[in-house]
Amino acid sequence: MEPLNRDPQLWRQAKARARFKASVLTYLWVNALLWTIWAFTGRGSYPVPWPLWATFFWGIALLANGASVYGWWGQSQQAEREYERLLRKREE
Repeated sequence: MEPLNRDPQLWRQAKARARFKASVLTYLWVNALLWTIWAFTGRGSYPVPWPLWATFFWGIALLANGASVYGWWGQSQQAEREYERLLRKREE
């Protein structure tokens, strides 16, 4: 049963962080599988291993998602400042 007095903003943030952590775990498992497949199925003559592409581009997307979820780019502070600006504007 969910508590009725839950802060909606904190709840959204907690859910986003939980989803991000699940995404990191999925990223690690899938990449471990891809690299294992590559290691056991003939590495080919390419100078760059094929799993590197998935690891690299998915990793960039995951970092961007983490930056958004955890506010590494100051998004939460920017949102707070914008909220305060809108409140002041509405009161005028």
